[in-house]
Parts: sequence; structure tokens; C-alpha cells
Amino acid sequence: MPAISIVEIAYLVERRRFVEEVLTRILNALDDPNTGIALAPLDRNISEAIRQIDRAKVPDMPDRIIAATAFSLGLPLVTRDHKIQTLTTIQIIW
Repeated sequence: MPAISIVEIAYLVERRRFVEEVLTRILNALDDPNTGIALAPLDRNISEAIRQIDRAKVPDMPDRIIAATAFSLGLPLVTRDHKIQTLTTIQIIW
């Protein structure tokens, strides 16, 4: 899971678009070694991979970081975001 996703979820909780339990459950899942979910920090490789994500298709920087994380790690991305789904540089699952 891209680290910026935690930031975005916290923001959505603050805006009351998600209930607090959503953030709590995700953080608990990240803390549980049995879930198979790991946090991917925003690092240099991901920062460089941003350039592989078409800004015309995905203009929102947090969304570009999420897509760049999948690209950089060579992993598929689970997303409902329609703009991210238009990318051909990463595999989308949903």
C-alpha cells in the first residue's frame, strides 16, 4: 500500500467522507504481519517513476504517486479511480 494512501484516508476521515474505523482497520491491517499488506514508502525510485505516469491522464499528484508506486514496484494496482484506470503503464485490478 502506498504511504500516501494512508495520508489520503486520514484526510477523508477529517472531511467526514470516511468513518474513523476505516483508518483504524487499515492501520491495524498494516501492523498485522499475517495480512500480507505492506506499506510502500515514498522513496527516490517512486519519485522518479512519477514521470512515467501521464499527467494529462492523471493530473492529481497523490493519484500519480499511487500509480508511480505500483509502476516502480512492478505490482498491479487495485483502484476504482477512473483516471488511473486509463493508464497503460501499470496493471489495474478491479
